Formats: sequence, structure tokens, C-alpha cells
Amino acid sequence: MGLLRIMMPPKLQLLAVVAFAVAMLFLENQIQKLEESRAKLERAIARHEVREIEQRHTMDGPRQDATLDEEEDIVIIYNRVPKTASTSFTNIAYDLCAKNRYHVLHINTTKNNPVMSLQDQVRFVKNITSWNEMKPGFYHGHISYLDFAKFGVKKKPIYINVVRDPIERLVSYYYFLRFGDDYRPGLRRRKQGDKKTFDECVAEGGSDCAPEKLWLQIPFFCGHSSECWNVGSRWAMDQAKYNLVNEYFLVGVTEELEDFIMLLEAALPRFFRGATDLYRTGKKSHLRKTTEKKLPTKQTIAKLQQSDIWKMENEFYEFALEQFQFMRAHAVREKDGDLYILAQNFFYEKIYPKSN
Repeated sequence: MGLLRIMMPPKLQLLAVVAFAVAMLFLENQIQKLEESRAKLERAIARHEVREIEQRHTMDGPRQDATLDEEEDIVIIYNRVPKTASTSFTNIAYDLCAKNRYHVLHINTTKNNPVMSLQDQVRFVKNITSWNEMKPGFYHGHISYLDFAKFGVKKKPIYINVVRDPIERLVSYYYFLRFGDDYRPGLRRRKQGDKKTFDECVAEGGSDCAPEKLWLQIPFFCGHSSECWNVGSRWAMDQAKYNLVNEYFLVGVTEELEDFIMLLEAALPRFFRGATDLYRTGKKSHLRKTTEKKLPTKQTIAKLQQSDIWKMENEFYEFALEQFQFMRAHAVREKDGDLYILAQNFFYEKIYPKSN
């Protein structure tokens, strides 16, 4: 018995294809609207929770324990640079917060804008410093460095961060915008549907892979000054280096994330006790990986490396790497290929006057 074939006239076939395409666009639009509604609901719930805490604080009146114990009066700010394994690291903070008794708060800025308005800077500084209910606190978000000292704050927060090879970071971000990752695989990304590879983008001089897109780690460390976001500014790079050395407790690198976590656990056990083992054995620590990522060719890399912007971002990355490796060299020892944290290496003597 032969196969029964139903042949459609060409015009009907074209109408069917168009109808299918329209239906897909409609569905994608509805999915996008649902995602936006979900995001708005999450923000509304977060604002409600904050108001409830603030109302309880107001109704209770001045707290008798307003002066926190020194060990409790600690705030860490992780102003995370996009696509530097920041989600992997933040997951560890979330996993440990209940056990180690601290709070984790995500700083969600509108459209992920890393620069806050002046009035939001004031609000943020006030929240961070006076919100004792959230101390000890670990705040994380895609925001540029903010100098708390200029707001008259007596005790500044502890800044930490992670940087990544600038080209590797840009490649990861390029594919992330098109294919997402395995953290939220169903979420529609801004450039979804664009199948162009990073190599093709660079060869064609596309805007999403232009050297200007490399300019991100420097302004994140430089801060909220206008010159920080002036692409290619030598002043911005110098300021970023200054802040890294003088205002950050520790800055790690994506390529050596485990060592970064190990040093944090040794130096700040109040927050990171158990972090190293969790990173090595936990399921969440390697959860977020960009899908469909294709490594760029040597020709593509060489073309980007001709840019002065790459040279500056790479100089800053190499500077950060050198600082981190210096800190690590003075904090650990190597034995049989493994690293071990050094025990306390100083003591006090010749203490006078002598007690009876």
C-alpha cells in the first residue's frame, strides 16, 4: 500500500509558514512578558520584605544592642564583574549563610546599571551602615566601586572581587547573551537567535565584540567618577589599580578561584568557614556555565590584542593577578602538589612592664 501524500498548493504552504512564524513570535513575546512580570513580582516582594523589617525596627524603638559586637558588625560587598564566575562564588555564600549565621543580600539595580544616582548612593550607604538586622552581611551585585569614606562613614565595608582575562570574559559574555547558561536555561536572552560566532563578529567589525566592550573591569574598580567610564582613560586605570590595592581586602582571579576561596576562608572564617570544601565537593559551585561557547581563533585574539583598550584592560588584569599571587605566596605553602594555609607566623615578646 503506497503512502498517502497530501499536497498543499504553494500559496497555502506559504500561508502556513507565515502563520507558524507569527505564532512563534507571539509565543516568544508572551514568554518575555511573563519573565518581565516575574521580575517585577520578585522586586515587589523584596521591597515588601525590606519594609516589614524597617517597620519592625521602627516599632521596636531604639535597640538596646544597637552597638553590635565587633565580630558581628561586619559587612562585605562583592561588587561582582559580569562573567567572572561571580554566580559560582555567590552560590557558596548562599550555601554557607545559615550555617555560619550571616545574611546574603543581592543588590538588584535597574537594567543592571553599575552606576548609582547620587541619591541612591546616599540611600545605599545608609542602608549598609545602619541596617544592623542584616549584619553580619554579604552584599553582592553588578555595581561599580563606591567610596564610603566620602559620605562620612566611620567604619567602611570590606570589598572583595574577582577579575578574569579580558578576552575570555568578553567571549563568555558574547555567547551568554545569545545562548544563556545552564543556571536558567529557559530564560530568553537579549540576543537569542543570533547564531553568529564571536570570530565572525570580530571579522565583520560587529558592535557586540568591539574592543570598547572590553572596557568593564577597569571602570568597575575605578568607581562612580565620570572619567572611570571614559573608554581608554589612563586616569581610570590608575585609579582602578589604586582602589584594588588600597580599598579591596582581596581580589582573586577566575582562573584560580579555588585559591581565592581558600584565602578568604583563612582570613574571614566568620563568613567563609567550610567554603573550600564546599567549592571542591558541592554541586552548585560549578553550576553556571555558558552554553554553546566557541573558543576564538588565534587570528581573532591577535586582532583584539592590537587595541589600546585591550592593552589597558590586560595590564589591569595582569596587575590584579600579580597582587593576588603575591598575597597567596605569603599565605600558603605547597606540599605534594597541594596548598596548605600557613599557621600564625608571629608572636609577642618582651612585654613590659612585667605583671606581678
